Amino acid sequence: MADRQSAVQPTEISAVKDRILSLDFFRGLTMFLLIGESTLLYEHLRDPGLAGTVLHAVGMQLDHHPWAGLRFWDLVQPFFMFIVGAALAFSVAKREERGDSRSRITKHVVVRSLVLLLLGWALYCIGPGRITFRFQNVLAQLAVTYPIAYFLMRRRPRTQIAWSFGLILLTEVIYRVFWVPGYNQPFVPDHNFGSWVDMLISGELSAGHWVSFNAVPTAAHTIWGVLAGQWLLSGRPPRKKIAVLAGLGAGAVAAGFALTAVSPMIKRICTSSFVVAGGGFCLLMLAFSYWLIDVLKLQKWAVFLNIVGINSLFIYLFTESGGTSWITRLVQPFTMGLLGWTGELPAEIVTSLAAWAVLWSMCGWLYRRKIVVKI
Repeated sequence: MADRQSAVQPTEISAVKDRILSLDFFRGLTMFLLIGESTLLYEHLRDPGLAGTVLHAVGMQLDHHPWAGLRFWDLVQPFFMFIVGAALAFSVAKREERGDSRSRITKHVVVRSLVLLLLGWALYCIGPGRITFRFQNVLAQLAVTYPIAYFLMRRRPRTQIAWSFGLILLTEVIYRVFWVPGYNQPFVPDHNFGSWVDMLISGELSAGHWVSFNAVPTAAHTIWGVLAGQWLLSGRPPRKKIAVLAGLGAGAVAAGFALTAVSPMIKRICTSSFVVAGGGFCLLMLAFSYWLIDVLKLQKWAVFLNIVGINSLFIYLFTESGGTSWITRLVQPFTMGLLGWTGELPAEIVTSLAAWAVLWSMCGWLYRRKIVVKI
């Protein structure tokens, strides 16, 4: 029974009343970057015509590494999974503080997970026009990691950490010992255990070598997010909170890169080195956000990003279901008509920026009317 003791003591939950704005900032930055991708801006920046420029270098970092390696864009999904875990810690603490029973909270978590799964599956059905069971997108992955993190969060931190590394180790072992011919090459695209699972549940492989089984090892990111949220809820001084988050983050990044000696860093199948290093970057980003927003109080300008983060579910569903394409068609006649003389690529970049501005404005409209789309 002692192992189930909450990591956040009742005397420490008073902080729930004061919203941790750094989480809104972190989520807002992540979502702002995600909707930017939907406008094809990053693809335009990677155009060969810009090769050798700073813009091209930025564009390359805003794309996933083709296989073994790490780019900034590989961290965006871990950021989101981590933020959801941190927000879960605050949400549960707040509901407990107002008197909600554990069974009521659990029911909400289970229902939310099922809805996330259905929405994730629905997005995969839009393109082919048929039912497709896949888990590669953020919503479907969260449907797995969210309940795992929730049912572990009342255990001691060391138990949560043990479970997270257990899932990483389990994944590493399965990939290495899997025996089915054609799928027993752990670090070869489309010839590994994750690819076999996809063939089993959906009958097809992902075009980008992504695998549904990623939901298992990346549950660590959501678990670590819960632990980070519980740490921020504690009564420790802000400096100590930042020091611990930053220290653990730096150590995890170093450990992740050290692990590449035995396990290549592959985001597309979430190898152990990637999960550990990705978690380290999440902790570092949270430490920076907390220092910047909640300690230095540089909050006014962060509202620009918070506007997107508050309605993250709405804008994610809108962009992933193809909404950005019709916005682009709406603004394109104006941008191309006014700037077509500058050349096709500059005009396309401006078109993407204009579409991005419209997407932000949609979130701004909801924000001003205090409308939040959530489950």
